[in-house]
Amino acid sequence: MKKEGNDYDFIIIGAGGAGMSAAMYGARLGMKTLCLGASHGTELPLGGVITTTNVVENYPGFIRLTGTEIADKIREHAQSYPEVTLKEEKVLSVEKKENKFIVKTEENIYKGKTILFATGTKWRKLEVTGSKEYENKGVAYCALCDAPLFKNKVVCVVGGSDSAAKDAMVLAEHSKKVYIIYRGEKIRPEPINYERIMKNKKIEVINNTNIVEVKGKQFVDRVVLDKPYKGSKELELQGVFVAIGHIILSDLPKSLGVKTNEKGEVEINHKTSETNIPGVFAAGDLTDKPFKQLITGVAEGCTAAFSAYEYISKNLK
Repeated sequence: MKKEGNDYDFIIIGAGGAGMSAAMYGARLGMKTLCLGASHGTELPLGGVITTTNVVENYPGFIRLTGTEIADKIREHAQSYPEVTLKEEKVLSVEKKENKFIVKTEENIYKGKTILFATGTKWRKLEVTGSKEYENKGVAYCALCDAPLFKNKVVCVVGGSDSAAKDAMVLAEHSKKVYIIYRGEKIRPEPINYERIMKNKKIEVINNTNIVEVKGKQFVDRVVLDKPYKGSKELELQGVFVAIGHIILSDLPKSLGVKTNEKGEVEINHKTSETNIPGVFAAGDLTDKPFKQLITGVAEGCTAAFSAYEYISKNLK
């Protein structure tokens, strides 16, 4: 199936676990495969959202490793095949002309027989007074990236998910005090992480509470809460780590006419990873599957590669 130049059998937009696994499978099926790592709108490093996870303990074959380590292993596996080309280029547009998909980046124009969208998500921002002003001045979105900067300081994590709990545990390795501030009745991490939070003396949970303002001088020095905590609505701290979910990066597939649901998730056939447009597939966190994990994204990416191969074999020979 190989062709020369900028023509590919399989173009993957997104180089996280789903995209890289799809590239590996595409290569094994003999497809000339292009994986574009700096996908449209992403704020994550090459390797995807898993690179911001400190410890991965639920991926088969590895008892415990960091998110960056497992992302590197998947990338190295994909790049071990000569059929795979990985480029860090931002995709500007995707359109279909006759039986080819035209992918434009800031540097090049590529043609592909099939497309896989694996663009994932980006962090949902904290929209309160002062949050934007103090970004990178105490307000942060990646605990794994920035925790060492807050050594022996007081910080908080906004959110109640498993990701928020993991962020709190990473921060507790460096900071002297970590608050988890959550709007709900009770934080909702995986049971094993809930137990770890409860046992960690550095971590304190503040439920049924919202941050309404971030204050400081040159850097963050306190937050304002919507209800008093221990007699005051102001809580002194130096870091605010936001873990309130992600925004689906589905603008590119939408522009091509790919169907999405009310959340912006790409709707796929969960047996084949196909979208409503022939030759277009999706995998990973931007899809409408209810359970989003690295292992499920990897599976979808591999399924998409096989489906792309079958599509080409049946329709474009």
